Parts: sequence; C-alpha cells; structure tokens
Amino acid sequence: MAACWSRENAPRDVTVGVVTGVGRALGAACARQLVDHVDTLLLTDPDPHAAMAAARELVEDADVAAEPFTLDLADDDGLARLTERITELGTLRGVAHADFRSPSLADSRQILGELVAAARLTEALRPLADNGTAMVVLAAMGPLLDPNAPDPAALAILDDPLNPEFPDRIRELLGPVLDEPARAHTWISRGVHRLVRRESVRLGAVGARICSVTPGIIDTPLIQLEAAEYPGIDRIVQRTPLRRKGYAEEVAAVVAFALSEQASFLNGTDLLVDGGACAAAAVGEPNGAGRAQVLAS
Repeated sequence: MAACWSRENAPRDVTVGVVTGVGRALGAACARQLVDHVDTLLLTDPDPHAAMAAARELVEDADVAAEPFTLDLADDDGLARLTERITELGTLRGVAHADFRSPSLADSRQILGELVAAARLTEALRPLADNGTAMVVLAAMGPLLDPNAPDPAALAILDDPLNPEFPDRIRELLGPVLDEPARAHTWISRGVHRLVRRESVRLGAVGARICSVTPGIIDTPLIQLEAAEYPGIDRIVQRTPLRRKGYAEEVAAVVAFALSEQASFLNGTDLLVDGGACAAAAVGEPNGAGRAQVLAS
C-alpha cells in the first residue's frame, strides 16, 4: 500500500492545497513554495512514483503534511476521488495546475487534451471553492509571441473545450497547422488564458479567484529537450532583456503570490514571468516579423 502523509481526522478549518504535475520541475517547485500557505498539500501526478517522491521530499525537508495522489485528469473517477479527498481533509484554499506536457514529448492530440484537462479540473473544483479560494493555471507564452490575429471561429471552439467533439472541431478548422506540437501548444495556451478569464467570473461570485501564470524560457530538463528540437528557443533567450533563462523557483514564487492573501484582488488575469522576452519581441520588431521568425523556427 502506498504511504501517505496527511493530518487524519482534520478539522474543518484545515486549509488544503493542490498541486498537479509534481513530477515535473515547475510542479515540484510550486509544491515547495506552497508549504507555508496551507496546512495540507495534495500532490498529484499521473505517475504514482513521482507523486510519492515529491511528497517524501517535502516531508523530509520541510516537515509538512503532504499526501501523494495519483491523478489522470482524463479520468472521471480520479477527479471524483480528488474532490472527495479534499473535502475529507478540510477547506480548499489553493490550487496550482502545472500538469502539462512538453511539445517535444507529446503529439498534437495529447497537447489538445491539456486544455480539456484544465477545464475538467476547474469544473470539478469549482463547487469546493469559497471565499478565499484561489487557483493558478500555468500556460505558455506562444500566444503572446504570435503576431497573427486568431481566427474568431477557432476562438469559439477553444471556448468550449468540454465539448466531446472539441479535438475534432479544432483540427478540422485549423488543419495541418495543429500537426506541429509546438503550434498546437500555442493554441492550447491561448485557450488556457481564455478559460481563466471565463472562470474568474464564475469563481468571483463566491469570493474565489483564478489567474494564469505564463513562464518564459525556464531552465528545466524539458527545455533542454525542446531547445534541441526548436532553435527558436535559444533565439528567444538571446533576445530576452535579462539575457538568461528563468528558474523554476522564480515561476513558483509568482504562483505562490497569486495564491496568497496578499493577492486577494488579483483575478482573471495572466502573470507573465519571462524576463521581458515578450516585451522585447513587441517593441523590437514593430511589424511583428521577429515574433513570426521565432515561432517558425
């Protein structure tokens, strides 16, 4: 039986945090940042060994209540188990959704599924949100570097990710462009930004909040794989005003702030953590040619 770390028979005022994708660098960094923000952390990952390792690290390093939770966001039973466990432990206070695939390790259909997963997670957790609950969904900066205005018909499809026909509808409209995982990732991140704006209205009615955090080029093992496949990544780093990659802890610190009481009026917006890369692309190439070149590389 898998070990777990939690406060048994928790009183109702125990605050619960959820971090998804803890088997990856950004998810693990978010978990480390949130140990002081909630009483108990549920650490989820599709890989049970990754979830277990993340929980063990937090317990050994910070002596916090952390519980591993195997979760595939495409699984209805998994989401039901998650909501049940949150209710057993206490009150949902913070959610950091960082369970996303790298374009270098996934095909376009899997990447399209990430928007569906984010929508399923927010829908499942919405009934548990109350005054003070905050959520953050990680995105990617592809849409912010894209100089082309998106097709309104495609945006309408993006805004309905829980439609069972969503993957087929978006592929039918956009065509072969979605066969390239990096392009699919751009569209899905655009969908995440829009999902957050819509969800902020629903959550705001009960005093809860949601934001997205969009990292730039972050120094993780995955970015090393991506850089080998996409030369444009190195060009983005070279054009970043701070002249370096970011670090996972820098992104996680922004996530932690967005989930904290200090950010209690922050809702429905995106926080860009990119060292100024998008600003440089915007002001350095007024006609958008620079951004188009990066995306095409």
